[in-house]
Amino acid sequence: MHEEYAPVATSDFTAPAERLFNALKDKPGRKVIFIVWAGGGGNPFKIAELNPGRFGIEVSTGGNILPALAAYKALPGMEGATYYYYEHPKNAVNQWLVSEHQKRFKSPPDFFTAGGMSAGIAAVEALKKAGSSETEKLITAMEGMSFETPKGRMTFRKEDHQAMQSMYHFKIKVDPNVAWAIPELVREIKPEEMKVPISNKR
Repeated sequence: MHEEYAPVATSDFTAPAERLFNALKDKPGRKVIFIVWAGGGGNPFKIAELNPGRFGIEVSTGGNILPALAAYKALPGMEGATYYYYEHPKNAVNQWLVSEHQKRFKSPPDFFTAGGMSAGIAAVEALKKAGSSETEKLITAMEGMSFETPKGRMTFRKEDHQAMQSMYHFKIKVDPNVAWAIPELVREIKPEEMKVPISNKR
C-alpha cells in the first residue's frame, strides 16, 4: 500500500502518479489506485492517461454526484462502489424519490439527495419509536434501529452507531446520450457481507 496526497489546487498529477506507479509496479497480485478527491483543482483521473495499465495497475474510485460522474466518461469499464445511484436500489422509497425528483427538478436525484432523505426518515422513525424528542430516549430508540431508505434498508449499529447499508459494485458504461458516465450495477453488496470493524471502546 502507498498513499499520495496532492495539494488541493493540483492540476498536474504526473509526479504523484509516478510515485504511485513506482510503489506498486513490482508488487504481486492485483494493484489498484483508488482516487479520492475534493476541491477545485484539476482532474485526478488524468492519472489514467499516464497508462498505469502498462504496470498492471487499475484505476478505481467511489460513486459521486451526477456532474462529477461526467469525468468518469474517460474511464469506460472502470470498477468501483457507491452507496447510491438512482437506478440501483429497487424499492418503493427510491421509486418515490426518483419519480418526485424528476417531476420537480427535471433530473434524477444524486447520492446527497438520497442521503438527506435517509436522514429525514431516520429522524421521523426515531421520534415515532421513542415517543419523545428527549435526547437520551432518541439515542436508545436509534441504537439498533432499522428503517427503509432510498438506498435500501439501513440499520444504525448499536455498538458504534455506524449506518449499515448496502453498497453497489459498479462498472462504468458510457452512453453518448447521457451527460454523465453510468455506474452500471454489477452487484449489490449487503451489509452482512461487509466486515466493518467496531473501533470505539464503548
